[in-house]
Amino acid sequence: MNFNALYHANFKLLDDAVTDWSTLVKHLADLKKDAEDSLHKAANKAEWAGVNAHVSKQFIGKTAGEFGDAHTQATTIHKILLDTRNELKSFHQQLTDAVSRGREKNLTVVDAGDGKFTVMGNTRPDWSSDPSGKTSATNQKDVDDLRDEIQGILSKATESDSTAKTVLMAIVDQTQMGFSDASYKDRDTAAEAVKEADELAKLAKKDPDDLTVKEFDLLNAGLKKYHDDPLFAERFTTKLGAKKTLEFWAGVADPMVSPDLTRERRDQFDELQKSLGLTLATASQSDTPAMAQWKRDVIELGDQEVGTRRNFLGFQVMSNLMRVGDYDDAFMAEYGKQLMVTERKYTSDGKHTGWQQLPVNPYLNRMGGDTGWDPLSGYLKGLSNSPAAATEFFNDDFIPKDDDHKHAVSNFKYLFEERHWPEEIKSDFSGDASDDGRNNLASALEAAATGHPAGELPTDDTPAHNAGQAKLFENIVSSISDDNGRLTDHSYMSDSIGQIASEYLPDIDRAATDVDPHPEKGDADGQAAWDRIQKLYPAQGEVAELDRREVSRFLFAVGQDPQGYAAVEVGQKNYMGKLMEYHLNPDLPESERPHHDLELTVRDIARHSGQVSGTLAMGRNEAVAGPADAKDKDFDHSVAQWKNLLSGTVGTGIGVGTSYIASPAVGAGVGGAAGTATSMMLEELFKDAEGSAKDNAGNQMGKDWQLGNENNIKYTRKAAFNAARAYHLPHGDDVSTWAEDSSSKGYMEGGSYMRQVGPELVTDI
Repeated sequence: MNFNALYHANFKLLDDAVTDWSTLVKHLADLKKDAEDSLHKAANKAEWAGVNAHVSKQFIGKTAGEFGDAHTQATTIHKILLDTRNELKSFHQQLTDAVSRGREKNLTVVDAGDGKFTVMGNTRPDWSSDPSGKTSATNQKDVDDLRDEIQGILSKATESDSTAKTVLMAIVDQTQMGFSDASYKDRDTAAEAVKEADELAKLAKKDPDDLTVKEFDLLNAGLKKYHDDPLFAERFTTKLGAKKTLEFWAGVADPMVSPDLTRERRDQFDELQKSLGLTLATASQSDTPAMAQWKRDVIELGDQEVGTRRNFLGFQVMSNLMRVGDYDDAFMAEYGKQLMVTERKYTSDGKHTGWQQLPVNPYLNRMGGDTGWDPLSGYLKGLSNSPAAATEFFNDDFIPKDDDHKHAVSNFKYLFEERHWPEEIKSDFSGDASDDGRNNLASALEAAATGHPAGELPTDDTPAHNAGQAKLFENIVSSISDDNGRLTDHSYMSDSIGQIASEYLPDIDRAATDVDPHPEKGDADGQAAWDRIQKLYPAQGEVAELDRREVSRFLFAVGQDPQGYAAVEVGQKNYMGKLMEYHLNPDLPESERPHHDLELTVRDIARHSGQVSGTLAMGRNEAVAGPADAKDKDFDHSVAQWKNLLSGTVGTGIGVGTSYIASPAVGAGVGGAAGTATSMMLEELFKDAEGSAKDNAGNQMGKDWQLGNENNIKYTRKAAFNAARAYHLPHGDDVSTWAEDSSSKGYMEGGSYMRQVGPELVTDI
C-alpha cells in the first residue's frame, strides 16, 4: 500500500461493494430457505421411480445444498470486505491525522514515486541563528518519528489489503464449479488459518530426523485445531507437497529415523496420524490446480519407495492416512485403481500372499488395529467413508477378461473370496493377531452397497440404490450363499453384512415370494403375479434381483452372529410394520394395491416376513445350540441395543432403507397415529429383548427354534392390529388374525425351506 493510494483513498467503490454483498447475503438467505423447504424437503417426500430415484432426487439435494454454500461463501466474503474496508478507513484516518500533526511541526510529507514518501522539515531563518543547534536536532527527531509512524501505518494497511486478497482468492479457488462451504467469522480468522498453514508446512518439510519434540508438539496442536478448515487444509497440503507428505509420516512413524520422537511422543502418534489424515481429507475436497497436482503426485508415488530409509511404498504410507476423514470420491476411485495394479504385481495376480510384514518393519498405523503394512487395510477403511468411490471400486475388475483370463475377476470377488490375506498383528505391540483387514473390507462393502458411510443409518438425503449398489448386493448374497464360511468364519464382518441386508429388505422379501421377475413373453399369469409383487413391495431406485434359495442360505449365515441377526430381525419387523401401515391406508389408490382383497395383502406381508424371521432364527439356533456355542442372551442384547442406537427415533431408519416408499398423506391426526403403530410394536420387541438379555430365565429361542415363532406371531399380530386401529378400520381383529396365522406359517416355511436348500449347513440337533 503506497502513500498516495491510502492518503487520497476514495472508499465509495469499496462501500458500494460492502453494501452489495450485504444485500446479496440477505437474498441468498431467502433463497437458501426456499431451496431447503420447497426443493429439498419436497424431493425427499416425493415418490421417485427408476433413474429419478437416485439421479433426480440426488441432483435436487445437491442443488439445494449449493444455495446453502452460496450463502455461506457470500457471508464470508462480506465479512472479509467489511473488516478490510473498516480497517483501511481507520488507517486512512490515522495517516491523515499524522500528516496534519506534521504540518503543525512544519514537516511536509512528499510523494517520492514508486510508492515511497519523504518527510521534509521546512527551513526557517531563526533555526540557523540558534548557536546551540538544539532546534535543528529537535526537528530531525520529529522528522524521523513522523516517518516511522507513517511507515507503520502503511505497513499495517498493506498487510490488511494483502491478507484480504490472499484469503478471498483462496476461498474462490476452492471450487472450480459451484461454491465453497468455507466459513469464517472475520478476515483475521481466515488470514490466521493461512498463516498457520504456511508455518506448519515449513516444519513438516524438515527432514523427520531433524524434527524436534517442540516442533512435533506445534504440528500436532496445529493440525488438531485446523484439520477441518478448508483454507488451512488446502494451503498446508499443497505447500507441503505429495512427496514431503509421505516422507513426513513415514519418518515420524519409523523409530530408526525419529528415535527422539518415538521415545518422547510415541503415545501421541495416534493423534498426529488422525489429525494429519483429517487435514488431507479436507484438502482433497478442494478444486485448486495445486491440489489436483498433489493428488496426481500421490498416486504416481504409490508404487515407489519413499521415506528416509526407502523402506515403504507410497501406497503403504498414504493408505494409513486414509483411515479417517471424507476424501474426495474421484481421488479415492483413481487411487484404488492404481493400488490394485500394484496388488497384482506384488501377489502375482493374486496367486500368493503379499505385504507380509517382518518383525523389523515399522508400524505405519498408530491409531489402533493392524500395523498398517498391508495398504489395502487402510484404504478399505477410507472407502467406508466414501460410498460412491466404494461402489465403483468393488464393481471394477481386479483381473480383466483378456487372452490370458477367460473370466474377469472383480475387486469384490478377489477380496471377499480369493485373496490370500497377510497375517497381521495389532499395532499396540501386544503381538496379538489383527482381523482389521477383513473387517475394514466389510465396512467398505457396507458403504458401497448402502450409499452411506459405514456405521451410520440412512437419512432422507441418502439416494435410493443405484444399479452398481444393487449389483454388488446380488454378488454379496450369492457369494455367502455359495460358501457360508466366507462370513461365519469371520463373524466380525456380520455387523456390516447384516446392516446391508437390513437396507435391502424390499428386495429380500420380493425374493421370498419365489415369483419370477422375468416371466416369458405372453405369460399373462406370470406377468400379473410379478406386478402384484412389485405393488406388494413397492421400491424406489434399482432393486436387486435375488434367488430365493441364495437369500435363505445368506440369511442363515447372517443370523449366526448376534449383531448381524439383530440388524436384519429388527429391520424386518420394522419393515413389516411399515408395510402394514402402507397397505392398510384407506387413501392408497386402488391401482397401487396388490390385491382387491385386503386379507390376501395382509397374509402375504405376514407370511413373507415370517419366512425371513424363521430363516434368521435357524441361524441363531445353529450358533447357540450348534458347534459355535454362542450365548442366546447375546442375541437378545444385540436386539435391545437397537433401541439405544435409534436414540428415540424408534421406527425410522432401520429396515426401511432408501428404497422404501412411504404411505400417501392421510387425514389430520391419522398420519401420526399410523406412524406410531410400528413404533409401539418395536417398543415391545425391545422390551422383551432387554428382559431376556438380563438373565437366563424364560424361553431361550436359540435353543428351541420353534419357540421363536411365538414372538414372531406376537409382533406381527400387534403391527397389523395397531395399523388397522390407527386407520379406524372396522375389522381390526380380523386383520390381526390373518397376520397371526400367516406369520406362523411363514416362519415354519422359512425353517423347513432352509433345511431343504442347506442340509449341509444345518446341524441336526
